Amino acid sequence: MATLSEGERWYVVYTLPHREHIAQYRLEVQGFRTFLPRYRKTVRHARMLKTTLAPLFPRYLFIVLHLQRDRWRSVNGTHGVATLVMQREGPVPVIRGAVETLLASSASSGVVLFCSAMRPGQRVQFVAGPFAEQLGTLEQLGNAGRVRVLVEMMSGRIPVELERSDVIPVARSL
Repeated sequence: MATLSEGERWYVVYTLPHREHIAQYRLEVQGFRTFLPRYRKTVRHARMLKTTLAPLFPRYLFIVLHLQRDRWRSVNGTHGVATLVMQREGPVPVIRGAVETLLASSASSGVVLFCSAMRPGQRVQFVAGPFAEQLGTLEQLGNAGRVRVLVEMMSGRIPVELERSDVIPVARSL
């Protein structure tokens, strides 16, 4: 995504439940630049696994606005949008660098790559795929966006290769 011009800032849009994608599409049709950070999420239901892209911040997305130039009040009337996050009479800007950091950590699809700061030997948790919610040890970071993780099962450690976005670092207390 292009850098911000003079006077532009990132703001937060609060959407209707499960309407983040609709709100993003409708805002982009109006000419606004948006960012909806997502992650891979695996849901288990009736012994089936389904991996989807889910919003990192449910019901929220980010929008670029120049308050003196853009017709920002039209955002509130957009299909899928509940409201811009406001304080008094105007939208509240996001802290500088927050959205830019998410953008820098994301693939072109908007999927946030959590493991960019991970190191071999570190404990990780699977967030997608058949091992979702299980723990493992990061063995290797590949150059093509893949990782190799050792999973403890059947009295041994089994290596599994998967996408970087399918694992997150685990806090040391676990």
